[in-house]
Amino acid sequence: MAYAMGQLGAGGSGSAGGLASFIPLVLMFVIFYFLLIRPQQKKTKEHRDMVAGVKKGDRIITSGGIHGQVTAVEDTTLTVEISDKVRVKLNRANIAGLVQAQTQPAKKAVEPEKSK
Repeated sequence: MAYAMGQLGAGGSGSAGGLASFIPLVLMFVIFYFLLIRPQQKKTKEHRDMVAGVKKGDRIITSGGIHGQVTAVEDTTLTVEISDKVRVKLNRANIAGLVQAQTQPAKKAVEPEKSK
């Protein structure tokens, strides 16, 4: 009789035990989110912004490892000069990174000369 009553008491706390075993699974998902998913989303967004900002004159590296300078920009394609008079067209998605962005030279302030 005592053995049967012990089983009844343990059966009542079974639902709390199920919830307690579910907590590590939720905790593991949270850890994966902050260590794997979120950084990958951030890296993807940065690459998408970089690709959208490519303009004529930028030096780029393609995903195949080819270095070149952008000579023409269209909606989905770029024309890249990889050598003198050698130009190739490629999709924007094939850009791995910018080597050097084209910058406008800073204008120097011209000061009038003082006459003596």
